Parts: sequence; structure tokens; C-alpha cells
Amino acid sequence: MNNHENQTNQEKLIPTQRSQVKRLPQRADYELQTIYNILDEGLICYVGFVVNNQPFVIPTAYGRINDKLYIHGSPASRMLRSLVGAIEVCVTVTLLDGLVLARSAFHHSMNYRSVVIFGKAEIVGAESEKLEALQAFTEHVVPGRWNEVRQPTRQELQGTLVLSLPITEASAKVRTGAPNDDEADYNLPVWAGVLPLQLDVGKAVADSRLPENIEMPAYVKNYSR
Repeated sequence: MNNHENQTNQEKLIPTQRSQVKRLPQRADYELQTIYNILDEGLICYVGFVVNNQPFVIPTAYGRINDKLYIHGSPASRMLRSLVGAIEVCVTVTLLDGLVLARSAFHHSMNYRSVVIFGKAEIVGAESEKLEALQAFTEHVVPGRWNEVRQPTRQELQGTLVLSLPITEASAKVRTGAPNDDEADYNLPVWAGVLPLQLDVGKAVADSRLPENIEMPAYVKNYSR
């Protein structure tokens, strides 16, 4: 049995040869809650895989239900059709929190939170699970939206391919705080510090065909990440 199997009830994942953070291991975090928090805050993941010796990295939306990550798209998608064949994949999500400006060019960095997941994605065949996954996609992007919109028809469900990836071989990596300059460089007359970054939400723009009597819901007015 691989050491990443049957860990879904554990609070901390056991790092594998693939998931263990080797560069700056002090920034590694294998706590499931840390991994879940980063996944839940992000919006886009990057799916890496190899088909016929050709590497691909595809950005796509995703959703999470407990210890599974779901991705979806058209059945005609080359990426999804390839992943159905149980090809090994690597999924990454990164949140950029700030630019770290050091006194030397070498020590410039970024504050970030990232997750890397390894495994094999499987097609979701059961209609009930597929519907739950689509709800997870919607609620992941805009919480509260699912209960207001029209639910997918059977034809729409059949026209959507959903894949699930277990979050059992994964790791998080986090960098926070100030620059780490060489001791001799702290005397240089150079400004140093952190320039925080965050996702900015603009003012919502109503659809031109929206009736005037339909008010903007609170989850749109107060949307934030």
C-alpha cells in the first residue's frame, strides 16, 4: 500500500517522494486544513499532464468536496478526454499575497500560498455526484448562487464531463514575512519591505436584458475573496 492511501481521515498528509517539498522545506505544510483553505480561496488551477510524450499545462476552474477536487468541461476537450484515461496529473493552485523587495536583487521574493496535488483523475459517472460537483463549482466561485439559478438539465449534464481527483498526495508551500537579506546588506541605503497584493472586486455591472425590478443579491454586493 502506498503511504498516501487511506489518509482522508487524517489531519496531516504523509509526504511522498513526489509531494515532499525539497526546496526550502521549512515552508512546507502538509496539514489538510491548510491545503483545503488555499484551494477554497483560489479560483483557477493548472492541470499538468503528458499525452504522447507531449507535455500540457491547462488552466481551468475547479471545485472541492471534502477530499476530492473536481474539474469539468466539454466531453470534446482534449485535456479532459486525456485525463479520463487515468493519466497521472499534477494540479497546482497559487495565491499571491505580496511582493517582497529586498536590499539585493538576489533576495527579492514573493509572499504566496500554494498547493500541489498529484494523482489520477477519474471520470464521474453517477449523475448525482456530477450534479454535486457542478454545485461545488458554482458555490466555489460565487457562494449562494446555486440556489437562485436554473439547475442543469439532463442534456446539460450529459454534455458536461466531470473528473475527480483525490486530495491524498499533496503539499502546501507558504512564504510570509519580510525580506531575508544578507546581514551585510542591512546597512545599504535601499528601501526594503513588502508590497501587499490582493484580488480587487470591482462594481458589478447588470446585464443589459435584466428587468429593472430584479435587485442585486447580497452575495454579489458583498462579494470578496
